[in-house]
Amino acid sequence: MALIVREFDARQYRSLRSIRFPSERLTVFVGANGVGKTNLYRVLQLLQASAAGTLSYELAREGGMESAVWAGKRRKGEPFRIVLSAAFGVPEDVDGAYSYTVEVGLPSVLPGAFPLEAQVKEERLEFRHRGRKTALMERRGPSMTARDGEQRVEVSRELLPSETALGAVDEPQRFPEVHAIRRAMLDWRFYHNLRTDPESALRKPCLAITSPTMASDGSNLAAVLATLVHIRKETTDLDRAIDDAFPGARLDVPMPERTASFGMVLPEHPKRVFQASELSDGTLRYLALMGALLSLRLPSFVALNEPESSLHPELLEPLARLIVKAAERTQIWLVTHSERLAAALAEHGGIKPRTVIKKDGETWIEGLKQIGAFEEE
Repeated sequence: MALIVREFDARQYRSLRSIRFPSERLTVFVGANGVGKTNLYRVLQLLQASAAGTLSYELAREGGMESAVWAGKRRKGEPFRIVLSAAFGVPEDVDGAYSYTVEVGLPSVLPGAFPLEAQVKEERLEFRHRGRKTALMERRGPSMTARDGEQRVEVSRELLPSETALGAVDEPQRFPEVHAIRRAMLDWRFYHNLRTDPESALRKPCLAITSPTMASDGSNLAAVLATLVHIRKETTDLDRAIDDAFPGARLDVPMPERTASFGMVLPEHPKRVFQASELSDGTLRYLALMGALLSLRLPSFVALNEPESSLHPELLEPLARLIVKAAERTQIWLVTHSERLAAALAEHGGIKPRTVIKKDGETWIEGLKQIGAFEEE
């Protein structure tokens, strides 16, 4: 079952007081530093962590609930909780949608969690079709129920407060829809940590293993390129992307033996192959983005956080064309502070970039209405 993300919802997470917005095939957010763009991106990572069962760990890495929760004014009686939600749908079924929500708070007096550890309070997975709502999984405290066929049954597993039900339940035959949502979220890829320093994995050969998808850190980039060149034997898009960004240059990908590697032949030095360790930071980062977006098998959802970092301004137009091309094969969610990149994506992709702003200390999106739709919709 191929699922696309239709909507995100976040409440009381850092600068996100309460925000809900739709997700398109290609969604682009642009804004100045400090307005909360990274918090929007981080919500996606936390939702994936919920599917992986590592949500409490990820929040602990941020400094715990005291650092992650909304620090502004609260309504009287409002619980001290972070609420994250996403809606999914089958592209051809416009009337039906799945919705997953997780609520996290501080530990209560019940045992099973450390004093400042994020504790999962509630989880819900629902399917809605033409106004009718069906609960597929529900968790309150340590207990949970799930839909087995036509019945809701108690799942015989007592969850720790730090565990998510979505991450703990893995019974595809018994709970196929819960399994499908979990798999869809685990398939997401986040590309923001593409290091180009001298010790970067991008600069080193990797194990020669057929690699249809690039790892989040780009550590298998050489194998991804070798898979396209020597396994798929289809390099049209790869060659076009190289010529678009580096006219006259050529990518060199030798047949791997124990390891895979790559280099570039530049027009000013046509008889010399510059290995990955010799390439500039901007060139190497662009090649890594090519690997992420032209892989043999793209993830169902790709998130990019400031992909323009380290790139020469002349590479932004080719990057926009590369992203738009990839959006024909997958769903892409992009955060940038480059107005030039956003404008290029608007031109080549026919989309409207969304401007992220700060309003009374709260992250908001220009044109977004309180009901979770944009004004033109």
